[in-house]
Amino acid sequence: MRQAKILFKGEEAGILTQYDDGSFTYRYHDQWLGDSGKPAISLTLPKTEQEYRSEHLFPFFFNMLPEGTNKQVVCRHMKIDQDDYFGLLLTTARYDTIGAITVKKIEQPI
Repeated sequence: MRQAKILFKGEEAGILTQYDDGSFTYRYHDQWLGDSGKPAISLTLPKTEQEYRSEHLFPFFFNMLPEGTNKQVVCRHMKIDQDDYFGLLLTTARYDTIGAITVKKIEQPI
């Protein structure tokens, strides 16, 4: 299992999780849900207490990934499998993205 904090303009909005079977969940933090001034991170992931589930990386996050030559360069340089979309997201969406969302890896205790 791998997890990442999803930040909206630097504030934690929720947690994205990839499970060992390759499926994903996204869950908003209760504090984010409780503040009516905080927006949904995406039109496709509206604010709700219910956890979102998907067999594949959610399209909103998938669309943040580099494509083509840029993807090849990042994967080769960072030694990431080209089919490891979660690993690619963790690598490329940490600091500077187009839009308000950044993705920070949550280190799992050993």
